[in-house]
Amino acid sequence: MKLAPYIACICEGSAETAIIDVLVDNNLLIFTREDMLEENVIRCRSAKTFEKRFLRKGFKNQISVIRILDSRREEFRLSKAYEKKVDVINVITAPEIEMLIIHNEGAYERFKRSGKKPSEFCKADLRMHNVKSYDFVKDYFRNPQTLVNAIKEYRRTANIPKSEYSLSDLLK
Repeated sequence: MKLAPYIACICEGSAETAIIDVLVDNNLLIFTREDMLEENVIRCRSAKTFEKRFLRKGFKNQISVIRILDSRREEFRLSKAYEKKVDVINVITAPEIEMLIIHNEGAYERFKRSGKKPSEFCKADLRMHNVKSYDFVKDYFRNPQTLVNAIKEYRRTANIPKSEYSLSDLLK
């Protein structure tokens, strides 16, 4: 994955934001916080809103927009004025980011047999009720190596199409 000099890291939810914060703060990603627009994860799902808030600042260089999301179908269409300056990279965490917790807990086989959605499995079976909260995820993965191991295990077991990026592609 080749990245532009400026990085906009857009996360779908709080859990994704916490994961990127843990990784970037521990220098485990292929980009640094200093490479990121405003040195922070951006919470913005709309391409139009993103254009208004960030692209009208007149960047001279290319921008890579890294979107961390669980949907393969969510559109992010920039207007023609920005199409050539912005490279949009979708990093898919399907079915849900909670799969990292399931893998870390060694509960993947139990999860598969359960027929539940990952977040429901975490709440009902693992008794973790705040799996979507920033603070819970950041504390849960306070040891960054635990997070890296969970990401690698997810990559090993997930059926990721060849043309698709996952969190493991962002690791150094």
